[in-house]
Amino acid sequence: MLILDSSALFSMEGLPDEEFLCPPGVVDELAKYNDKRLDLWGDLLRTSDCTKASVEKVKEAAGKSGDLGRLSDVDITVLALAVDTQGTILSDDYSIQNVSRIMGIPFRPVGMKGIERVERWNYRCVGCGKWFKEKIGECPICGSGMRPHRKR
Repeated sequence: MLILDSSALFSMEGLPDEEFLCPPGVVDELAKYNDKRLDLWGDLLRTSDCTKASVEKVKEAAGKSGDLGRLSDVDITVLALAVDTQGTILSDDYSIQNVSRIMGIPFRPVGMKGIERVERWNYRCVGCGKWFKEKIGECPICGSGMRPHRKR
């Protein structure tokens, strides 16, 4: 079973020959960007929701690596659906690939080279320079935004 991310659908010319699913949010993203392929694929795109338990597993793993602040809600449901179905994720999103590797979920890149190793992330305030382990909306010290940095 393949689990399709939005980046996979944006990169593909046609749908895969293998059995596949995607979370409803992926279809919503195609509609948001008025992707013409949605008109062609609309009835062929099979969607399925994921369980809350799998969403929590994904959030826990992503929080430990620092990827939680880099994943959208749709990205989290892609990963969670792969947990529920024991499927393989098709995605060019490096954060999805990173969390997939951490969780032992198989993945395949579509149009780009995939990740070669797991990355861990910290976040640094662009204003005062304070470091944080997790991304927060704005720095509690100075109110500036955060920028991700790989842990070395």
